[in-house]
Amino acid sequence: MVTYIDAASAPMRNTGQIRLYGPDGFEGMRKACQVTARCLDELVARVVPGVTTNEIDRFVFEFGQDNNALPATLNYRGYTKSCCTSINHVVCHGIPNDKPLREGDIVNIDVTYVLDGWHGDSSRMYPVGEIKRAAERLLEITQNSLMLGIAAVKPGARTGAIGHAIQTYAEAERCSVVRDFCGHGLGRLFHDAPNILHYGRPDEGPEMRPGMIFTIEPMINLGRPHVKVLSDGWTAVTRDRSLTAQYEHTVGVTETGCEIFTLSPAGLDRPGLPA
Repeated sequence: MVTYIDAASAPMRNTGQIRLYGPDGFEGMRKACQVTARCLDELVARVVPGVTTNEIDRFVFEFGQDNNALPATLNYRGYTKSCCTSINHVVCHGIPNDKPLREGDIVNIDVTYVLDGWHGDSSRMYPVGEIKRAAERLLEITQNSLMLGIAAVKPGARTGAIGHAIQTYAEAERCSVVRDFCGHGLGRLFHDAPNILHYGRPDEGPEMRPGMIFTIEPMINLGRPHVKVLSDGWTAVTRDRSLTAQYEHTVGVTETGCEIFTLSPAGLDRPGLPA
């Protein structure tokens, strides 16, 4: 049984209830999410051949400091970095290190800042120099998948409509949808109810109601959907080592549809792709 709760009276832990936020919550999320979006904008010029993901990680930490925000991933369940950097066949949760990015790589950078107690979570794909057409096509399909999922968000619909829109499109483009990871509720908590699956049927999942806030973050593979987590306990990779991509936005359900909190203020939601 799905239950909903006024976020203002909810405990500061994931109880499985779906929080419904009011205008103050939406305003708090706008501010936190825009710090994240502006950081991702700044990274467009910094993701070049030769830069290391540790250098990117340091920039994310320092950008947060300059904007009175803290990276939510830093020391989260033992994770020691300020962002996730997932390259080529790494599906998600790639750990920054000192290995330089190479011409032709594609990298997902996932950033979540906490500002005044609110979490702003978003990620984008970045091409490193010139990339192959297959990689560019994957980025286009994945970003389109995200936006089709967002278009399905409206009060009265079920969360399965989001996954159905993503799966239908991605599979028609001969790609596969990762099923091991999903979007999630967000707000005062980093990970909250409900889970947002990126596959499924439109009549499945909780009903979307005004005030709900969650991420949509499809991971799309050129090959098969299967993944495995490496021995570090974080890094997830495609089992067949096929290329993978992910884009993520944080959205809030409104009376008429949804608000995307993490839109780029500079129009850079698709780095390296046609507008």
